Amino acid sequence: HLAAYPELDWEEFARRFVTEDLGLDWNPYTIQIEPHDYMAEFFHAVMRANTVLLDFCRDLWSYIAIGYFRQRTVAGEIGSSTMPHKVNPIDFENAEGNLGVANALLDHLAAKLPVSRWQRDLTDSTVLRTLGVGLAHSLVAYQSCLKGIGKLEVDTAALGADLDANWEVLAEPIQTVMRRHGIEQPYEQLKALTRGQRVDRETLRAFIADLAIPEEAKRRLLALTPASYVGNAADQARRV
Repeated sequence: HLAAYPELDWEEFARRFVTEDLGLDWNPYTIQIEPHDYMAEFFHAVMRANTVLLDFCRDLWSYIAIGYFRQRTVAGEIGSSTMPHKVNPIDFENAEGNLGVANALLDHLAAKLPVSRWQRDLTDSTVLRTLGVGLAHSLVAYQSCLKGIGKLEVDTAALGADLDANWEVLAEPIQTVMRRHGIEQPYEQLKALTRGQRVDRETLRAFIADLAIPEEAKRRLLALTPASYVGNAADQARRV
């Protein structure tokens, strides 16, 4: 261009053509191909979101397995080829599998695309053909996860029974209150009482009753149950 028309301001001409005529962002400094760094940044962002969802799907799978959640049955759906009674968490398993495939592809894209031999090889052309595949697997996973969530029912009875069987979780607030009021070795005392063994309501009430702490502090501790010991978790969850 400069050889043919040295009198023209080619940089300004190119800027106007790209921004005004084509309506694109102007990138005045590039290598011999358009840099793919922004793609790598995008793929990494999708991967991080996918990883959060992957963790969520595995947790829900586990909560279903231990009975915290039930799944509503769908007419005509088959849970097992040999056990007709089963209701498997297939939607979360489907999501987990697709998220794994998506992240594997997106990770390769993010690592490969910023690299080009002498700024000019064509490996990016081949790799970019899988861009839609990685994003499509992500989309299938999102849809499967939403479908699975739509089938969930909380088993409040199972949750309540599990909480009522684990009064030892109150060792945490008890030893914290003990520390506030200057009781020596609060952690060690609760460790000796609770570690490796089941503790019921009466055992904890007897322990609290013997503590040399103000009556108001005792009253608050005696009012605690495994179900009510949630701190400000509900308020924080509503703010998310």
